[in-house]
Order: sequence, then C-alpha cells, then structure tokens
Amino acid sequence: MTRASDDNRPSAFACSLAEITWHAGEIILSHYAAGVEARRKDDHSPVTAADEEAEEFILARLHHVAPGIPVIAEEEVSAGHVREIGSRFFLVDPLDGTKEFLSGNGEFTVNIAEIENGTPICGVVYAPAKNRLFIGETQRGAFEIHTQHGVLPDFARAQPIAVRATPADGLVAVASRSHRDSKTDEYLAAYPVKDFLSAGSSLKFCLVATGEADIYPRHGRTMEWDTAAGHAVLAAAGGSVRTIDDRPFVYGKVEEKFANPFFVARGG
Repeated sequence: MTRASDDNRPSAFACSLAEITWHAGEIILSHYAAGVEARRKDDHSPVTAADEEAEEFILARLHHVAPGIPVIAEEEVSAGHVREIGSRFFLVDPLDGTKEFLSGNGEFTVNIAEIENGTPICGVVYAPAKNRLFIGETQRGAFEIHTQHGVLPDFARAQPIAVRATPADGLVAVASRSHRDSKTDEYLAAYPVKDFLSAGSSLKFCLVATGEADIYPRHGRTMEWDTAAGHAVLAAAGGSVRTIDDRPFVYGKVEEKFANPFFVARGG
C-alpha cells in the first residue's frame, strides 16, 4: 500500500496499521468485559485467549496489507515460531501489559511497529480501555486519536502530538507499574525529578511523546515487540530512546532472541 501525500496527517499505510490495532483492541475488549483466565508460558509470563485471538487477527491483516513482509509476533515466538527477517519487518505485541489487563486497570496496549534497517519507522500504540490511539511515523510526525468502543476512528481527525521542552522546575518521570525497581530509582536520583507517574505497557513511551512526562528509564527485561511501537511514536514526536550507556537502540537482534538492553526514553 502506498503512503498518502498529505504530510499533515498519518499516511494511508499508517492508518491501515492503526485500523488493524483498533480491531484487535475490539477483540481484546470483548474478553476484558467478559473476564478471562490466564495461563503461564514457558517464561512464566501470563497469556490469555485475548492475546492469542488478537495476534491471529493482526497476522492475517498484516499479510493482506503488506504481503511478503515478515512479522515477529510475541505469541508466535513464545510458541517457537520465529520467522526469518530482512531489512524490513514488523514487530507485534497483541496485548502488551497482560498483568494490567488481568488486574482490570486498563493500562494495556496493542502494538504494531514497522522496522527498517534496525529503526522503527512507523508504529501504532492503541490503549483500547483508555480510548487512546497513537501513531508515529519518521517522515510524518506523531499523532493521537481519541477512540470510542464500537466506532471505527476517523483517522483524518488525528491530532499532532510532540514532546515538551525540559521543564525548568523539574522533570516528570514515568515508570512501570508492574516492574519498577531500585535501579530505576537510583538512576532517576541523578535528575531533578519533581513528580512520578506509574503506567503499564507501552503507554509510558506515549506519555513522554505527549508531554505528560519527560523521562522513562527501564532497567528490567523487555523484548523488541514491547518497545518498538512506542519507540516509533516517541521518536516521531521529537523524543529519543537510547541504551542506558547512550548507544543507539536498535531492532532485529536475532542473536539475542529479540531481547532488549536497558534503556532510557526521553522527551525534549
């Protein structure tokens, strides 16, 4: 699919990815409302029917939208199905924040990212229970759309978002609701932090992208599908994601089995 020519809104391709995430979000919300039980995967993380059904839908739709482009998706990888990738591929997390999903706090997301030469060039993060959908494209910028359950969003109404300049009176830091640790607190002690936010899933990247927060360090384990879409949104909004020791944060790390190093996401 070609990309639209209007640079003031997401491309047609990005809107296609956003539509896929919205439909996947509707699938997840149907399970969220009904209640669902979790099973434990081999790595002891939880998985539900919502994860699996949403991923199955996403994979089928990506095959239609971008045939021939490999997809690395969390549940497929967990089941031992790892596709060969080239310079361009997709990373998919059908339900990021399964713990948040199970706890009922609404801080879970659907993530799809397009990677080219190790860099996320397009990403969509959808928080269906929060009615917030974020799109980021390297050449277009970042956008947010407020959604409504049961009503396909009008992507032409997407509003631009951007990181804010570093506040003179101190930073707002955002940390994982489920995985905050002492190393994160030690790292942030070197910064003039005036307030903390807790959030689940890739929403943390998006809070920095919208200027609701300024910095998000992560010392815990993450996988590429956890971070790529949020990284794309934040980078398109003017922010950055680097390793803790300030190296480029890249994707397609096959030898590491798609595991990430520790990182810090920043705004202005």
